[in-house]
Amino acid sequence: MNHNIWKIAALALVLTACKSTPMNPAKVEDSSVTKPISNSQNNGNDGSAGANKIDIKTVDVDSSQDQLSAAELAKRQIFFDYDSDAIRAEYKDLVANHAKYLAAHPQTKVVLQGNTDERGTHEYNLSLGQRRSVAVKNALNVLGVSDSQIETVSYGEERSKQNCADEDCFQHDRRVDVVYGQ
Repeated sequence: MNHNIWKIAALALVLTACKSTPMNPAKVEDSSVTKPISNSQNNGNDGSAGANKIDIKTVDVDSSQDQLSAAELAKRQIFFDYDSDAIRAEYKDLVANHAKYLAAHPQTKVVLQGNTDERGTHEYNLSLGQRRSVAVKNALNVLGVSDSQIETVSYGEERSKQNCADEDCFQHDRRVDVVYGQ
């Protein structure tokens, strides 16, 4: 009898120790600053879907003050190798140009939108897109841009070209889009 009481007490102790608290679902906030629109120059007659188009704000640049040309800041895509979040050497100057502009204009905000091609699972691609946008954010931070000016978001494969069958198509999806805000 005494032995059974100890067994019950031990079982109750083990079950109490293993009790887990229910997890509250994470709150997800839509922080996208762009909306799908149709391009005024392309009305969809070429078979492209209007929902894949995004509105990208333009930034007025007074190049006499900033030592940067509008053409340098107009380049807003940083491309990556397959399954990589390392910024290619050929895009380091582009990142530096955006960093110079942002450091000179501390009121300007930027959203770094990480994208991937459609290969891989949805979860993995969201993670890879986030790692890519954070890699660009870290490079901007090192070059003097404040954290308060930068927001990162991952779209994973959501904004990839549909029906890609070759590397030429996939390479355009592995990118971070630099989108300026207010």
